[in-house]
Amino acid sequence: MSDFWSWWIIIIAVANIAGCWALLYWTRRMKDSESEDETTGHVYDGIQEYNNPLPKWWLNMFNICLVFSVVYLVLYPGLGNFPGLLGWTQEGQHKEEVAAAKATYAPLFAKYASTPIADLSKIKQATEMGKRIFVNTCFGCHGSDARGNPGYPNLTDNDWLYGGSPETIEQSILNGRRGMMPPFGAVFNAEQIDGLVQYVGRLSGHKVDSSKAAIGQTLFNQQCFVCHGANGKGNQALGAPNLTDNTWLYGGSATSIAETIRKGRNGVMPAHKDLLGTEKAHLVAAYVYSLSNQE
Repeated sequence: MSDFWSWWIIIIAVANIAGCWALLYWTRRMKDSESEDETTGHVYDGIQEYNNPLPKWWLNMFNICLVFSVVYLVLYPGLGNFPGLLGWTQEGQHKEEVAAAKATYAPLFAKYASTPIADLSKIKQATEMGKRIFVNTCFGCHGSDARGNPGYPNLTDNDWLYGGSPETIEQSILNGRRGMMPPFGAVFNAEQIDGLVQYVGRLSGHKVDSSKAAIGQTLFNQQCFVCHGANGKGNQALGAPNLTDNTWLYGGSATSIAETIRKGRNGVMPAHKDLLGTEKAHLVAAYVYSLSNQE
């Protein structure tokens, strides 16, 4: 900050404090009066305004606040470039708190870093730590109970786009995932899309129009089998969902399926390696794994 703006802030801050004190002094009753009914001379609708002093408790509270503000600005930064007598900075306090947290929690993270995720998922303290990290970091997409939201997978049901092994879950957390269902609205007409909807519905056990489903099956075998497989069971290497289990990321209604086919879908799981680090991600993976592998 330049010296000009520093002094600008100092002058404004000091002038405000001095002005408040001056206002308190000015609004006091300037002289005592032997008459208890002295008025200010203001009369409206027969009502006279008396020149009574402000309550002492109110004045004392105001004076205490002003004294506190002066002491605060002397001890802490607030007057331009003046750092305060204590030398406090928000960066310094943040570093102290981070260092204290690391001293407390780093040994716990290190303790579990070498434990396999499958074993770690059976240790209550480890899964509780992973749960707290999950709730603070992942709830926005997957919900605080990890049951997901439309477009964000349910992590408790053992249905996985990329696989549910401990190592795969950890890699998903560390490196993220990017799934893409291309749009086919320009490839198929309305009748063809309706046929695909009927066929996909049949794969998951819904009652459908058989003649339309037959059309959809032909199209599926021409265009969709590359990702979802000839039997519609998906491909975890690509993140292509299983269409036969009646578990739907964006909804399993005919309208939702048609919209998915027509407009496509783009799903992104951001990488958390830089945010969490490997040790915290290891605990989160153990917690997530425990949700769908409870004894």
